[in-house]
Amino acid sequence: MRKLSAAVAAFAVLAALSGAHMADTDLFILAVAAALCAYTTWRGAEMSSFMKIFAAIFSTETIVFGLIRLVQAEGGWPGALAAYAPPESMAVTVAVFSIAVYAVSRIPVVLEMTRIADLYFDSQDRGEGRVWPFPRFAARESAIAIAMIVVLVLINQGQVGITVRLSFFNRDWFNAIQEKNAAEFWRQLLFVFTPWAFFYVAIAVMEFVIQSMLIIRWRRWLTEHYVARWLGGHTHYGMTLAGGPADNPDQRIAEDVNRFINGGDEGYGIYSYSILLISTVSSLVSFSFVLWELSGNYPLPGTNFYIPGFLFWVVLAYATLGTVITHIIGRRLTTLYFDKQRREADFRFSLARLREYSEQIALLSGENAEQGTLLQRFRGIVFNYLSIVVKRKQLMIFTATYGQLSPIIPYVITAPFYFAGRIQLGVMTQTASSFARVESALTFFINYYTSLAQFKSVLDRLSSFDETIDVARARSEGARVVSRASGEALALADLTLSLPDGRRIVQVDRLSFEPGQSVLLTGPSGSGKSTLFRAIAGIWPHATGSVALPQGASLMLAPQRPYIPMGTLAAAVVYPAAVEDFVRSDIEAALIAARLAPFVDQLDVNNNWGQRLSGGEQQRVAIARALLAKPDWLFLDEATSALDEKLEGEIYRMLRDQLPKTTIVSIGHRSTLLDYHARQIEMEERADGLFAPRDKVHA
Repeated sequence: MRKLSAAVAAFAVLAALSGAHMADTDLFILAVAAALCAYTTWRGAEMSSFMKIFAAIFSTETIVFGLIRLVQAEGGWPGALAAYAPPESMAVTVAVFSIAVYAVSRIPVVLEMTRIADLYFDSQDRGEGRVWPFPRFAARESAIAIAMIVVLVLINQGQVGITVRLSFFNRDWFNAIQEKNAAEFWRQLLFVFTPWAFFYVAIAVMEFVIQSMLIIRWRRWLTEHYVARWLGGHTHYGMTLAGGPADNPDQRIAEDVNRFINGGDEGYGIYSYSILLISTVSSLVSFSFVLWELSGNYPLPGTNFYIPGFLFWVVLAYATLGTVITHIIGRRLTTLYFDKQRREADFRFSLARLREYSEQIALLSGENAEQGTLLQRFRGIVFNYLSIVVKRKQLMIFTATYGQLSPIIPYVITAPFYFAGRIQLGVMTQTASSFARVESALTFFINYYTSLAQFKSVLDRLSSFDETIDVARARSEGARVVSRASGEALALADLTLSLPDGRRIVQVDRLSFEPGQSVLLTGPSGSGKSTLFRAIAGIWPHATGSVALPQGASLMLAPQRPYIPMGTLAAAVVYPAAVEDFVRSDIEAALIAARLAPFVDQLDVNNNWGQRLSGGEQQRVAIARALLAKPDWLFLDEATSALDEKLEGEIYRMLRDQLPKTTIVSIGHRSTLLDYHARQIEMEERADGLFAPRDKVHA
């Protein structure tokens, strides 16, 4: 950006010298605009990477179109290409764009938008692309995205330029109709309108294809980024324990990322608004110049006094008034849309949870209770929906009225001059068209207020999701108690465990588990037995102290209710590894050893095994996983509680035979478990209310 700034500054000096040489005021204006552009480009080194793309494009165009303007001023532009010369105001226009990008980039809400966008545009990941008819190529993913943005901006500017050119066609065509000039009528239609119109269609199709590719690549990368952040370092578990504002992370990743980039069904996300704003500002500046020049045809009503840019000031005042009123009416919409996403996600989650626990609900005849809960949550959706309807109704009344009046105003202003014969029909229609374009650009906020409110709610949801992830990760990093030691024992020292609300529950001064010594951990419910296991596994974020694992030793924890993913039974048994990592016969042998022989011939069957298998069968799937993983330390957190005592005994004896090198530590309440463990540790309550592990000696 600094080198580009120097180049723009050099051009500003050249434009000033040229203006002094030719005594051309317009060139002095261009020099001033370029100088300001050079300053903001220099300061633009501090901007986000996403905003730098647009600033760099416009600053570069300031030099390109500025040099063309100097060539035109010197009379060096070829006469044969006169119809294809860019407007004389083009250089000033793009300089204003570059300055505007710098100004907009400092707005707080834009800073938040670009913080998320920069995750993609700052990435160093490699990607592949292909531009027909050339072969595929590999490059930095962000570089491919930047190239797409540049092409899309250029296409967009070309579309605006074509629209401006067609406004002059519209003027000349209507003048030809008024003058009954058939030759000019057909010349304008065939040689001006037709080529420009078809060129517009061609680049519109090109824009759609490039835009679609950019959106899906961007969404894929950002989705992978958030999934990695959410799952990495057990962050998802820490967020679940803490609760907080980041409800329904599944929706934030699946829907909010899509809405952030492209708006989802609404079609307006950060990409859409970026390009839309460029188009809007392009139209605003381009047609403002046209409207300013046309204002010379219209004195103040009833006088011969001309105000420079009279029509522009009229449309500016009109649009400003409409924008202020729109914001006053609709400012609560952002909050309502934020609440809408939360309520919808909660309702969907309740339905999914009901499906997951359908058997338990049926056994308890809990359908009426579930129906009441579902309808209560749906009533919240209805209430929120009606609140949005009320606000949108108020907005619609105003914006529809505003929209109905807008097309009439320029004709009301120009009609007296047309009827007095002071202007032609073509000038009248061009004035109305330019007025409408400028008014539409200035009322961007009015026209897109509802979708902007929806986008702001999506931005808030992603921002709060990011913040919650950061908090959970910071808490997890600060509570990292597990380390590796050179000894063979698993040793705990000065370990304090707390609940998510901050209340301390377990205090371990000194405790060690010797390899090969099976241990049974017992104690009353709520004494922190499972919490202690999770701290040893390294996933409990509310811990201080030390857990030293033997160097190189592997650890596995089987909970009371194991996770059974959807898919094939083989994939569920080897989870989280891949089926390809094991010999088929080993998987079958593990099932048989876990007393699941009837399921051997169903290993390749896709099903929702978490619902199809009984609680005891699910626990035995977890046992089969342990047989395949062969950990050095196996922690069983009531992992056989759903089995009868006879089958439980068979499983423990089988584990001892199949995993002779594995040290088993169990949580359980049955007295029969003592027969399969050499040591018992009891969680006892101390005088201060904390629970502490104590060895229990049996007579």
